Formats: sequence, structure tokens, C-alpha cells
Amino acid sequence: MLPVRRLRLQATSPGGFISSIQLVREQGPLAGIKVLDLTRILAGPYATQMLADAGADVIKIEIPKIGDDTRHWKDKAEDAFWNKPGEPGTDANVTETSLYFTCCNRGKRSLAVNLKSPEGVAIIKRLAEECDVVVDNYLPGKLDELGIGYSVLSAINPRIIHASVSGYGTSGPFAKRAGYDVIAAAEGGMLHITGERGGPPVKPGVALIDLCTGLYSYGAITSALYARQFTGRGQKIDASLLETCLSLQVNLGSSYLNLGKEATRFGCGHPSIVPYDTFTCSDAHIVVGATSNRQWSILMETLGKPEYITDDRFLTNPARVAHRQEVEEILNSAFKAKTVAEWCEELKHSGLPFGPVNNLERAFAHPQVGPREMIQSLPSKASKSGTVKVAGVPVKYSDTPASIKSAPPSIGEHTVDILTELGYAQEEIQRMQQAGTVQ
Repeated sequence: MLPVRRLRLQATSPGGFISSIQLVREQGPLAGIKVLDLTRILAGPYATQMLADAGADVIKIEIPKIGDDTRHWKDKAEDAFWNKPGEPGTDANVTETSLYFTCCNRGKRSLAVNLKSPEGVAIIKRLAEECDVVVDNYLPGKLDELGIGYSVLSAINPRIIHASVSGYGTSGPFAKRAGYDVIAAAEGGMLHITGERGGPPVKPGVALIDLCTGLYSYGAITSALYARQFTGRGQKIDASLLETCLSLQVNLGSSYLNLGKEATRFGCGHPSIVPYDTFTCSDAHIVVGATSNRQWSILMETLGKPEYITDDRFLTNPARVAHRQEVEEILNSAFKAKTVAEWCEELKHSGLPFGPVNNLERAFAHPQVGPREMIQSLPSKASKSGTVKVAGVPVKYSDTPASIKSAPPSIGEHTVDILTELGYAQEEIQRMQQAGTVQ
């Protein structure tokens, strides 16, 4: 891992441009960008983690002694994984943490500051003078009440980009309501389309709406950074869980908006392609698709069912959609004859889309995981083993690679360093620590 250099990309000479090019090649495409991270839980931290992976200096603001809520969201099994703060042999700087917190806070620096104190607000304002980006997921209007809303911060630094993540956006009748992933998934129609046919609505296995809102926010922030090169000014970005969910309806939403066609649950199936579903083998499940008549013929030959290639019920995709149940019965009956591994071996040269339904053990053991560096081990004083494993950076850059710079921080791990960078004297820092303004 490379040490993060706290530099700004402001070149005043050819040599300066050369050093800037070298910096982004070493640290990532956002090297030199400074981010004030006022987020917690998942959607916001996921966005700022991606900024950190891309090379930005992300300063995570946390509540002294408490930190991000997710530090306390632990499975019982984690008791044996983490060092207990304050125990003999545990590093004095180790604070409460969890694997949930770990999944979306790597590569950041932590500044623990009381935002309800005048001095804490003053620290945020001083940081805003130097930052390119602010990200928050407070209720709309809350930062204005604290005196650090966009109008204040943009007056201090007109180039600042302020991205706010909320449940419903900053306008409209629901603007002041708190946002939660599963509530947005419910109100935005995602739960209605997820689950088995005829069964109850089902929540996706991960916080899909939170994560996608984080992805949208990351894209919006990088777009605004690009636009700033031309306008010279920052801007406010307003992202919401509900709007993310509505946008994810894609083809189903398009069909409803233009045809009035209501969507229904299809399990793992596809509403307009048959077969394209999960099927039961002798030991587990496999996903197989036949998206064209040619692929249907190949699938029937592979399964030893050539008689169905010319069957009028299955000649075309619309015909197969009309006879979905018969297709499912034929395929499930055929696939039960062998194991998933056996079918994967038979299908691997067929040209058909297929794959085993893996659990996490098999997913992280996939042959692509190692070559693509999708499991990384980071040094961590918080864990008893001295390391913590995380999923790698999912997108690769050929010239300015993103990378994971460090494990998630302890609460206030970088408070002294950051305040010193801002020009605070050691005596001031110690006084604020004693007063509980910072940790």
C-alpha cells in the first residue's frame, strides 16, 4: 500500500504538471482531492469509500467516543475477531469497530468532533476552506441548523461541491422524513417486484437501494468535479433513496409509464425471456438462459430433449413465454438428473449463459477472484490477527489505478494530524480534547 500524500493538484509550471501526473498514477484518478465526509451508516460512506479508493483524501467526521453507528452493529462471532478496547495488550488507539463498519470505511481518516459545540462548527468551517467536496446524509435542513449547510460552506469556499444523500430529497412533501433502505425499496416498488411468483414481497439480500444511491452519488460528485474545471464553481448535489429506487425499475418502469402495465414478481425468472431462470439440479441450483431460438435449440440438445426444438409451444420466445410453466417443468426435470458441477462441465462450451448459484464461500473462491485482486488483506491494529480482509476495488484503471490505502480508522485516529494540518497549535488541540470538543 502506498502512503497517501496530502497534495492539491494545482500546477503552476511544467514540472508541477509532471508531478501531478505522477501523483494520480501512484494514488489514483482523484489524488489531490480532499473530501469532508459527514456521512454515516451505508449510502454516504459507500460513496466516500469509492472516492478514497480513487485516491481522494477523505476525512470522516465522527461523534467523539461513539463514532459511526455501524461500529456497534456486530455479529456475536466478531467478539473473537476484534481486540477489545482498553484490554491489556490492545493498542491504546483501538476503538469500537465492526465488520459492517469495515465494509464501507476503508482508506479514510477519522476526525472525532462535537458538531454541537461552537468550536466543533468552527473546525468544520476551516476544513471547508480546504476541501473540494462535502458529503452528508443528514435530514435536509439539519446542517443549516448547525450552521454548516451549503449556503454557509459555499460562501466560505465557492468551489466546494456539496453532495447530500437523504430518503426523499430536499424538496417535496416527504423531504423531512428519515430515509431507510428497505422503506425506500418498499415505497419505490422494489419489494413488489422481488420474490417468488405468488409469494410475499422479499427484501434483496443486501441494502441495494443504499448501495446504488452511494454509486449514484459517487458518479455525481466526479461529474461535478469535472464541471468545476469549466465553471470555476462548485454546486449542490441532491440524491435520494426513493429516486434511486424508481430509477432502478428500468424496463419495468418504462412499461408501466408508457403502457400502464403493472409489474409482478417473477422469482429469478425474466418477465419477457423464457427460459432465463434458476433450475434445480440434484445437489443445488443453476441459472441458465436461452435468449434466442438458436440457444433454445442448443439447450434442448444439451439436455437430451431434441423433440422440444420443433414443438410448436416452444418455437419462438413469445411462445415460450406463453408456456412458461411447461418450460420450467421440462428444464427442472432434466436438470435434476445431474449435479451443478456436472451440468457446468457440459454447458461450458455451449455458448449459453449459465452459472452455479454460489454461496459466499464458493463466490469468493471463484477462479476470477484471485487474478482480479478481489480479496485484499489490510494491516489492522483492531483485529486480533493483525489484519482484516476486504473486497477489492471492483473497477480497474489502466493508467491511474485505484487502490485501498488503509484499513478503516479508529474513532478520532487522525484528529491531531488533521487539526495540526489546519494550523491548530498543540495547546489548542489538547484543550479541545479535555473539553470534549474533539477526541
